Amino acid sequence: HLIRLGAPFDRALDGKLRLGLEAAHSRRRIVHAAGDATGRELFSALLAVARRTRSITIMEGATALRLVVAEGGVVGLLAVLHSGVFALPTRRVVLATGGIGGLFGETTNPLSSYGHGLALAACAGAELADLEFVQFHPTALDTPRQPMPLISEAVRGEGAVLVDEYGHRFLAAIPGAEFASRDVVARAIANQLAAGHRVYLDARRRLGQKFAKRFPAIDAACKQAGIDPAMEPIPVRPAAHYHMGGVAVDAEGRSSVGGLWACGEVACTGLHGANRLASNSLSEAIATAAWVAASVAGTSTGRQWPRLPAVFPLRPDPSPLRQLVSNALGIFRNGKALREAIPTLLPIAVGETATADPALVALLIAIAALRREESRGSHYRSDFPGREAAALPSRLTLCTAFESAVALSWQRSERSR
Repeated sequence: HLIRLGAPFDRALDGKLRLGLEAAHSRRRIVHAAGDATGRELFSALLAVARRTRSITIMEGATALRLVVAEGGVVGLLAVLHSGVFALPTRRVVLATGGIGGLFGETTNPLSSYGHGLALAACAGAELADLEFVQFHPTALDTPRQPMPLISEAVRGEGAVLVDEYGHRFLAAIPGAEFASRDVVARAIANQLAAGHRVYLDARRRLGQKFAKRFPAIDAACKQAGIDPAMEPIPVRPAAHYHMGGVAVDAEGRSSVGGLWACGEVACTGLHGANRLASNSLSEAIATAAWVAASVAGTSTGRQWPRLPAVFPLRPDPSPLRQLVSNALGIFRNGKALREAIPTLLPIAVGETATADPALVALLIAIAALRREESRGSHYRSDFPGREAAALPSRLTLCTAFESAVALSWQRSERSR
């Protein structure tokens, strides 16, 4: 389907799709475009199709502020453009807003990706699922640049290895080594860094001078930082990368709120469980978008002008929260840090500052992380390192999250007296 839409996937000399190997996969099954620029190439192809489609109107620069809900269903959308706030009457809204990486101090995501769609859905009353599962990619380029350039797992798929400053392969004793799942590799690297070591991805032996041709975007990012991957190892560290949790949806992408669908990273379809496999996110986004489109097409387009609220939320700014979120919701979590973070986030989340919506999303994730007293997939609790026998999903709404946060805040204030 993507090829028909113009996506230029890489091919071998015989014309067949070139397949790559990535972490936790048992064989080569990953397709790429322009070497290591798959996302950019897919975006360009899909955007070109959207611009040619007469039934699609693209409003560049517009930011959704709130969904307007009446009698359990969506009736409109409030948004802001440079000309001001405006309302769109509609009974059908699809959220496809991406992830939450911008809440963290170190991320591969755009810094503005704070969980915008989660805030919209939560404030509309939608049920949210598995929010505690945040994936940290093991190998982001360790430089001050933000967002951090991603050093794709495909580099390890071509034979690169992870070493410390002495050249020691510290993953060699772990099952799967460099191809272990992302949570395992990320924790191993984080432990090395915490012990005062540096961590590098060494591609010199297996790729050498072929690196620039095979991974042109990564090569350019490294050279911009003064590193030549053909001649020296690449410094890496984990960074927030993907959110398995999201708006709880059914097989057609429908949320618990009438007229509201979600697909892509903002949705929780359950396809990724607690620990997404490399490169499965684009496949999920394409597949679920088709299901959502079919579902939306079969519903009413009735309109009703929404009533505008008296107060509009400001354009969000997650930057003041990043240190707090990184400390409480990073690779290693514990109940003490979570119980301290939640009462701090609550008054910000219910306020009227630009940090309110990002704080709301962080609060929801923290509540979910505190409730899951086990370690599973990307969610690791140092105070509960074991895994329960039953893999139970988690569910919450804005109302239940606020109830938990208020109770924790009250307990904290009582103890401080």
